[in-house]
Amino acid sequence: MNEIDDLIPHSGCMVLLDRIITHDDQGLTAELMVRDDGLFGDHETVPAWAGIEYMAQAIAAFVGIIARQENAPIRLGFLLGTRRYLSNVDAFKVGSTVTIQVEKILQDEGLGVFDCLIQGAGVEVTAKLNVYQSPLINS
Repeated sequence: MNEIDDLIPHSGCMVLLDRIITHDDQGLTAELMVRDDGLFGDHETVPAWAGIEYMAQAIAAFVGIIARQENAPIRLGFLLGTRRYLSNVDAFKVGSTVTIQVEKILQDEGLGVFDCLIQGAGVEVTAKLNVYQSPLINS
């Protein structure tokens, strides 16, 4: 189990991030090694579009850290969409290591917009992700 398991509402092989490198009140940088478990690709590559999930999990980890600091529960979030997903590669090479940076542009009333960047050896992927996290419901 790694530190990410406590921050995002994913489990098992759906936890794609390996570690958090740094974070502050505006964003987070995480790292992962591209895996060959076949969830998103084959044993040699993972399609570049899977980077959207890498970015979304980094945002979830950022929001999870904020929740933990506020002694609040980890809640589900939803990816609403992305704008300008630009990648200089068609796929990530299995075994390569990439960093994912997410920076909050706007966060209000459950809606958020984040600038995202994935970098690695010969890899640069950028996007703006729109996300939503529903408020806690008192029971």
